[in-house]
Amino acid sequence: MTPIHPFGPAGDRHPGRRLLVPGLIVLASLAVSGAPSAASRVTQRDTFNHSGIAASSPSATAPSSPGARRLVAGLKGGSGSTIGPDGALYLTEGATGRVVRVDPKTGETTTFASGLPAQLIPLGGAMDVAFLGETAYVLVTLVDAQFKGTSVDGIYQVDDATSAHPIADIGSWAVAHPPHPDIFIPTGLQYAMQPYGDGFLVTDGHHNRVYRVTLDGIVDEIAAFDDVVPTGLAMSGGKVYLAEAGPVPHLPENGRVLSFDPSSPDPTVVASGGRLLVDVEMDGSGDLFALAQGVFPSDGEPGSPANPNTGQLLKVDDSGNFSVIADGLNQPTSMEFIGGTAYVVTLGGEVWEVDQTAGA
Repeated sequence: MTPIHPFGPAGDRHPGRRLLVPGLIVLASLAVSGAPSAASRVTQRDTFNHSGIAASSPSATAPSSPGARRLVAGLKGGSGSTIGPDGALYLTEGATGRVVRVDPKTGETTTFASGLPAQLIPLGGAMDVAFLGETAYVLVTLVDAQFKGTSVDGIYQVDDATSAHPIADIGSWAVAHPPHPDIFIPTGLQYAMQPYGDGFLVTDGHHNRVYRVTLDGIVDEIAAFDDVVPTGLAMSGGKVYLAEAGPVPHLPENGRVLSFDPSSPDPTVVASGGRLLVDVEMDGSGDLFALAQGVFPSDGEPGSPANPNTGQLLKVDDSGNFSVIADGLNQPTSMEFIGGTAYVVTLGGEVWEVDQTAGA
């Protein structure tokens, strides 16, 4: 098998067009006919050196915010999240192929849905979750034949507590409609989803695109970008808000929040200056916030997470700048608001409750 360097073909140095998923790390090479020969998930307890061997990492510390407290610990990783129709927090565990329900008052966790395609490498699987009415849908990626899988990369409808079925094959659409830049995962890497009309908007952090996906399985590209690495999504007043991690080395000036009308995308920069942005959300008062995973390692590979305990919850001001609400978050991946309280999910399987007014 001929290996492919993580940056793509030899001589190509456009890392933003490669596999860039903040909070997950792919080390060594991808094999043309199958899954990566060495890849590892980084958690709060373990990190991996360039040989793929576990090494100790700094232990997690409490965020430096008077309004932050740990609500949940011990999950098998964490990725996307949403607030369900019952007011609870729901988040995805890619490694296990399940959706976890978290009671925001008590921190009690229960399995809401299982039976989704689990990760075939320590990357992908169930990436995000969203509801349309009472029905839950899950975004799944990197479970196709390239990784020796037989499942669909796309959106799944949850049928009951132990089963789900695909309603949209985004991976096959991406293969049939490749982006202009060179890519080494033809199916793309779908990162986040947001309810929109009779379906969803979906970001692809590898193909640098935003799709509209209907419940009938129709996929359309509504926005395409250069090397910006689109991540989290939010909607308010008919506008889409999009977080951008920016290309390696994820400089603060490239960590931006954009807004655009999905019917005629002409993006406007709302704010910039966040380190490796992974999500954007509105609180109950309509204020806009971004989630920064933190400082990118000086020797980091494309796809590496930020350094431990360097993440931030940021608030957007009227001048297009960020103010820090909570500092020292440990590799956060997504957030949701209930009123003025943020619920931050981390790569290591924790949920932190942050009263944003306490740090303002």
